[in-house]
Amino acid sequence: MIKSMTGYGKSLCQLPTKNISIEIKSLNSKNLDLNARMPSQYREKELEMRQQIAASLQRGKVDFSMQLELTGEETSAKINHQVVKAYLNELQQIKLVDETQNAKMLELALSLPDSVSNDKSEVEATEFEAIKSSISEALEKINEYRLDEGKALEKDFRLRIKRLQELLEQVIEIDPERIKNVRERLQNSVKELKTEVDENRFEQELVFYIEKYDITEEKIRLDNHLNYFLESLSSKDSNGKKLNFIGQEIGREINTIGSKSNFAPMQKLVVEMKDELEKIKEQMLNVL
Repeated sequence: MIKSMTGYGKSLCQLPTKNISIEIKSLNSKNLDLNARMPSQYREKELEMRQQIAASLQRGKVDFSMQLELTGEETSAKINHQVVKAYLNELQQIKLVDETQNAKMLELALSLPDSVSNDKSEVEATEFEAIKSSISEALEKINEYRLDEGKALEKDFRLRIKRLQELLEQVIEIDPERIKNVRERLQNSVKELKTEVDENRFEQELVFYIEKYDITEEKIRLDNHLNYFLESLSSKDSNGKKLNFIGQEIGREINTIGSKSNFAPMQKLVVEMKDELEKIKEQMLNVL
């Protein structure tokens, strides 16, 4: 199972006096690159929200945004009841005050120091829990998106690895012909010299020369790497870095086969293999 780093998730947090719209977008990146935009009153909780997002998305260039829409009156002002009652008691003891003017007394009491608190320094716990729940909903959606994208990537990888396996089979099939071709070319080159040579010595040198072009180990390793790539696609966790490493090993074996081939039909197959691998590498950039 693999997951893409490309995804999108959105959710709406509905509160008594406001709606908070949450959007999360992600693209490919080597590490987690999180950009957060939110109203200033929620900045105190930014670290907690970043940790929640990072734990879920792990890697990618992530844009997180919160948009606030007020749907009713919201005030951070709170009446200090004990202070107001104390002021009213004091005012009632002043004989100059007309006791029938209760409304004016209350207005006066509310205007005195410490009667009203207008400081809202912290986001309420219940509100933040609702926001975190909404973030979880958006993260769930973006992870579903990533899984769907991952399935498409996996299908493409399997097709291209299968094509590489087919090309490797063709390389194996023509390898004896390649060795025969190399041998004949060397023998013809010696004949063109029109000089006598020690046949036994020539045969020994020919064997040593052909051994330099032997690709038996490369064919075996390449086959193992291709199978390991397919096995890793089916693993429980998505590991793009591991797949990228296996891809590099596949490329190393293909390059070595190409440098040793010395045979046009095989070099043609190697070019096709490199083309398929390049397409795999391009898609690999999106794997989580």
